[in-house]
Amino acid sequence: MNPERLKELLAAFARQKVLVVGDVMVDEHIWGTVSRISPEAPVMIVEAERQTFVPGGAANVVSNIQALGASAKIIGVVGEDEAGQRLAAALSQKGIDISDLVADPSRPTTTKTRIIAHSQQVVRVDREKRHKIAPDIADRIAKLIALEYNDSDAVLISDYNKGLIVPGVVEEAVANARRQGKCLTANPKPSNLPCFKGADMVSLNQSEMEQAVNAAFEDESQLIEAGHRLRAELEIKSLVVTRGGKGILLFEENWEATRIPTVMVDVYDVAGAGDTAISAMTLALCAGASPVEAGIVATCAGTAACRKVGVDTVTCEEIEAIYCHGQRGDRG
Repeated sequence: MNPERLKELLAAFARQKVLVVGDVMVDEHIWGTVSRISPEAPVMIVEAERQTFVPGGAANVVSNIQALGASAKIIGVVGEDEAGQRLAAALSQKGIDISDLVADPSRPTTTKTRIIAHSQQVVRVDREKRHKIAPDIADRIAKLIALEYNDSDAVLISDYNKGLIVPGVVEEAVANARRQGKCLTANPKPSNLPCFKGADMVSLNQSEMEQAVNAAFEDESQLIEAGHRLRAELEIKSLVVTRGGKGILLFEENWEATRIPTVMVDVYDVAGAGDTAISAMTLALCAGASPVEAGIVATCAGTAACRKVGVDTVTCEEIEAIYCHGQRGDRG
């Protein structure tokens, strides 16, 4: 892919409408400094200086879609609490349609609190309940997905295994996508993979891939063999396996595995990089990119996210800047 093609794809992002369905959450950051050790226990004392709240999980995915210039809408579940209100307000301020956020009184809004000192994460505290959503909530989610399909170019399902992905909801979404010729992408957890049979593109990291096939890969050849087999079993058009600094492996029908390397940069924080990558990949596919081209765009987007501390979005300009380092993909 040459620079002109990249610019063409990025420019087309603004014409796309994406429906994001998934586990929304709040990412809280407490920023401070460390100058002493606690006399109570051998732990650092972080002197808090400021506190920030940003959308996380599927809410970070939809924020990335919006930041990349497309129109975005979110379907998800929040608690009837302050965190849910804060999340809805943050998304609304970004111009994201939040009318399909469903409040569930049986659970809190998932919140991840990261304590960061001197630009390094010290500890993370999670407040959540991961039980499956109740049948009546699942019915509401399924109906909302059906209603929103007509006004969307693509559906991206962001699964964090927090309870939204239940039998019936995803299968119906995939079936609707196939009937209407819409693109459906997903970053599922291994336990939910069977629900995504027939999707256009599924993305897993290498650890999730090993869980999915119940095997530890001793070398790349084993990963490649398992990737081709899993893609065929799921009947998906393309399977993406992300491998951190090693880039990604892309599996398509009738092709050898495609290796797409990453760009070497200073990494400050990997939090949210996967959300950024799948957001950019989905938009690229909507814009007419081939799976390989979409993989290159996604790798550049994820790399740009790693250069930031904390969960954050990236822009098309940042993707283009990373690409200028010479991102390429080769079949082999």
